[in-house]
Amino acid sequence: MVDSIPGLVDNDLLSSNDEGPAVYAEIIIPLALPKNYTWAVPHTFRNSLLPGCRVEVNLGKNKKYAGIVKKLHHEKPEFFEPKDILNVLDVDPVVFEEQLALWEWMAGYYMCSEGEVMAAALPAHFKLSSETILVYNEEYGDDFSALDHDEYPVAEALLIKKELKLTEVQQLLDSSHVYPVINRLIQKKVCFVWEALKQTYSAKKETYVLLNPEFSDEDKLSELLNNWGRAPKQMELLLAYLHLMKTEGEVTKPLLLKKAGASESQLKGLIEKKILWTEKRSVDRLQYLPKDIRIDFELSPDQVGAFEQVHSSFQSKQVCLLHGVTSSGKTLVYIKLIEEFIRKGKQVLYLLPEIALTSQIIRRLQKHFGGYIGIYHSKFTQNERVEIWNKVKTGELKIILGARSSVFLPFSDFGLVICDEEQDASFKQYDPAPRYNGRDAAIYLATLFGAKVLLGSATPSLESYTNALSGKYGLATLTTRYGDLQLPDIEFIDLKTIERKDKTKIILSPPLTEAIRQVVDRKKQVILFQNRRGYTPYQVCNVCGWIPQCKYCDVSLTYHKFTHKLICHYCGTSYPPLTTCAACGNHDFVQRNFGTEKIEEQLQEIFPDVKVARMDMDSVRGKNAHDVLIQQFEQHRIEILVGTQMVVKGLDFDNVDLVGILDADGLLHFADFRVNERAFQLMEQVSGRAGRKQATGKVLIQTMNPSHPVLQYVKRHDYKAMYDEELLKRKQFAYPPFTRMILLTFKHKMKDVVEAAAYHFTDALKNRYGNYLVGPAEPVVNRVRNQYLMELLLKLPKDHKLIAQCKRDLLEQVAILHNEKRFRSVGVVADVDVV
Repeated sequence: MVDSIPGLVDNDLLSSNDEGPAVYAEIIIPLALPKNYTWAVPHTFRNSLLPGCRVEVNLGKNKKYAGIVKKLHHEKPEFFEPKDILNVLDVDPVVFEEQLALWEWMAGYYMCSEGEVMAAALPAHFKLSSETILVYNEEYGDDFSALDHDEYPVAEALLIKKELKLTEVQQLLDSSHVYPVINRLIQKKVCFVWEALKQTYSAKKETYVLLNPEFSDEDKLSELLNNWGRAPKQMELLLAYLHLMKTEGEVTKPLLLKKAGASESQLKGLIEKKILWTEKRSVDRLQYLPKDIRIDFELSPDQVGAFEQVHSSFQSKQVCLLHGVTSSGKTLVYIKLIEEFIRKGKQVLYLLPEIALTSQIIRRLQKHFGGYIGIYHSKFTQNERVEIWNKVKTGELKIILGARSSVFLPFSDFGLVICDEEQDASFKQYDPAPRYNGRDAAIYLATLFGAKVLLGSATPSLESYTNALSGKYGLATLTTRYGDLQLPDIEFIDLKTIERKDKTKIILSPPLTEAIRQVVDRKKQVILFQNRRGYTPYQVCNVCGWIPQCKYCDVSLTYHKFTHKLICHYCGTSYPPLTTCAACGNHDFVQRNFGTEKIEEQLQEIFPDVKVARMDMDSVRGKNAHDVLIQQFEQHRIEILVGTQMVVKGLDFDNVDLVGILDADGLLHFADFRVNERAFQLMEQVSGRAGRKQATGKVLIQTMNPSHPVLQYVKRHDYKAMYDEELLKRKQFAYPPFTRMILLTFKHKMKDVVEAAAYHFTDALKNRYGNYLVGPAEPVVNRVRNQYLMELLLKLPKDHKLIAQCKRDLLEQVAILHNEKRFRSVGVVADVDVV
């Protein structure tokens, strides 16, 4: 950990027991406030308060919040009398100085408030406010004998009412200082914060069976068994328990009943006789293995070369890019590097873009690092997040595998970041603020600790590859597949040459269908990629051409056959299926295009005896659904896997011989300056799933335009040619990596108001930034959630002073805009480094 970050803490403030000069605290509240506010520190708290601790403060008339102390100082605010801090909630800091510095940087860089960063960073249990609702934990029971005199009445009220607002707790205790009591009740699992229950996943509980300590004496146990009367089934159950105790150490209720073939009533009989007891215990989602480092492989000569290149670049550079073709064994290089850092006692963050990837990688890493590793991502309950948070803070967990939100964890001795699939747009947060890029935030966090960063990809982003070629980053390469396997052969299926009965789009062409049949007959597996979920992206009236649209968004509705609903993919609103055209009253609808559901259905019709599964956002909503599906595919219980981009990123399957890209043209026809880069990356990544062990593998791409330049680059696996071509265009039209982009989105329920606001805002910027402005203009989808949209794009030169000044001017202009009565309710969203 770095020794100090200037301005965060002054140790002299904490050293004296005298009254001394007044002490003030700058405190971050989890709200979108324009700046942090200052509170006075009462004398009683001065010796115990540290930056990073939570405190209870009053904001406004009655609202109370748990804020984080950012800084202690002696400077009294000039224009107001600060209120006193009401309570200190933590003995030790919840976050360290480095995390506070990260929050400050994020707020400045991504044009938001530190409160918004705090709200994104902390688990819900750390963010109590006076509007928080407490919910009784039914699993706690009604035995409150372990609670103190303040906790008891709150627990009793919760037992009766099931829910309490914090204001009700204050009335109950006749005190406004209830946060320490609430905190203790949460820690004792008497109640949960309501926010924590918004997730549909609950903390895992397991019932354990214990032997009455009276019978731990062998003589007494023998006497019990020898004098056993009736109930032979109970005797069998007890003997099964004793056997499991010797072999397993601890016995869970489900395991005991299954092994003994016994019923609940038989176990209940032994409990009533006070021979066995049961107790509920919280168990971790991950069963932490013993802490052990076992590296049972050797790197290939190519991998050794890449490993040495990484080492060499770390001598002089903080960041290194590992550019390795698909299946070149980048993960093995990562594992060797992780071993090196955790043997030094350092912590490692392993970032992945998709939660789906964590399930397969965690098994590989656990094999080598056992209980040193943990997972962190948004599908965990808030209780589980708090547990992992504390294990990272104490240094108990040395390796964290997670999605972008894991950059907020309180690392204390940070040594290395590995950012796999670094090019992926999923590292970018869109809503709500902060709209940060997890990769870039991790790089900044690493600078605070003096840690190293390894970015890995088969298809790096143009920005990262440019940084590597320019010398800003180090560069290591892996140009051959592990085991000297060849990259898969890529063939195009020209859909123009295939006859169709009607004008509907071809889903599975005859050549692709035949190739699937041959692969399945050889007992190999198939992955089919289509980047659209649902059954039909839109349906059209065959008479007048009317298309059903969302009433809140200007976008067509997607039909989902599994739920039999039309769903808007922008706002999530669902509608019953339509059988009558709203425009002409006709009943004749034609379905256009196709999604993963329709592909799955067609495959089941063509191959009725083949096990087909679908992997998209709709089919893997459950907490462990990703892991279950991936394991089934690994175990060959699924022969054909259909999916969206979830299936293309970094997953490693031994038995896949064929990959099919069903609609390459759909990837190439977006109105986005990155469209060619993204299409190449997706197709190259999905093709990399084929032939990863032994056989070469084949990729079939269905397209109407096989001669498209990007498809030719994919066929040759030629990243460098794609990079050179795209770089020329980016320079010509002033796009990244030659510029920095800020996208401003204006939102309002009235179209004329949002248009007027966007033009008014733009006019104010023209004098200083006229050369860098594009717009304002309507986006392709110009109404979402009943809000009309206008966009203004700034393409700024890479001048840090100019960019910083521009951000300040933009925020000032937003404030000026909101001072005008007509535009007061116009929302303005800033997205820095839009992807």
